[in-house]
Amino acid sequence: MLRTRRLGITTGAAVLAVSLVSVSACTKSTDDDSSTAGADAGQQVQATAGGEGCTYETYNGGVPKLDLKTATIGFAQSEKEANPFRITETESIKEEAAKRGVKLVTTNAQSDLNKEIADIQSMIAQGAKALIISPLNSEGLDPALKAAQDAKVPIMTIDRLLTSKQACTDYIGWIGSDFVEQGKRAADALIAATGDQGEAAILLGASGVNVTVDRTKGFKDQLTAKGSKLKIVAEQTGDFTREKGRSVTEQMISANPKLAAIYAENDEMALGAVAALKAAGKKPGDVKIVTIDGTKGAVQGIVDGWVAGVIESNPRFGPLAFQALEDFYGGKGVAPKTIISDKEYTKDNATAELANAY
Repeated sequence: MLRTRRLGITTGAAVLAVSLVSVSACTKSTDDDSSTAGADAGQQVQATAGGEGCTYETYNGGVPKLDLKTATIGFAQSEKEANPFRITETESIKEEAAKRGVKLVTTNAQSDLNKEIADIQSMIAQGAKALIISPLNSEGLDPALKAAQDAKVPIMTIDRLLTSKQACTDYIGWIGSDFVEQGKRAADALIAATGDQGEAAILLGASGVNVTVDRTKGFKDQLTAKGSKLKIVAEQTGDFTREKGRSVTEQMISANPKLAAIYAENDEMALGAVAALKAAGKKPGDVKIVTIDGTKGAVQGIVDGWVAGVIESNPRFGPLAFQALEDFYGGKGVAPKTIISDKEYTKDNATAELANAY
């Protein structure tokens, strides 16, 4: 039995066309009609589930029903808000809470897993009745999850996936992008930008998170599937930071003077790579860079000629996360996975789309 509900949600610069799907068997559904979303920042969302949609009655044996407007909701941010993705993600959660009249408490783990565990435990102790969390790692939050289960505080996850945990037991559901697909699209963009030739390097994201694993897998699998002639001569983690992206790129171009292309698994590392190329006396376009996120800095990089393409990964989760909580407590059910289908920035649309980047 398939139940599909369509929503039009506006948040900041983005208008989200959302299809939230609950299914009784393993089913994949895509809403191809984005007419309600507006051409500037419309998104399509598909939800994949392996069971009935999760409600407060079915979550881990049942939790108390809440009215979100009279309860305290907690948000645990995982990383330092030193990059546009995290800044925009937190702002989106806060703005949506304010719009819905929800009392919100927030924490920031400052990229420290132990602090995120402590933050979650602290919010529960302070009376948060439901949580939205952006996990720092895909594993390792077990003490926090156990504390939430014991207190019957349900958790909605966004961005990074808790890979070995179970939806409707350890967490309500997950909202994020198809990171494997992002990697595939990045491979296609780099093949096009380079004419499918030359030496290429990969700036890997942080270790221990599904985002890095999936974006790497998607990229490499697509190169293989396309029979690409690009030669990967180096791959090293830049930890999703601009500083390390720059230092790693400096090493890469020193060791590989013929380097023609870089796949950066987020925009901050890509912008660090641009800084390294400038310092080395390179000119815009000498080394083709394709990246993932959709920040204003990276999209401006396309306009300026330093970046060849950007695959979007939209962090404006606020409307989706709070709608999921409404559906959870309203008995409508939340699918285990809600996958956002992101857009792409190219030299043909970068100038016009710059205002929609974050």
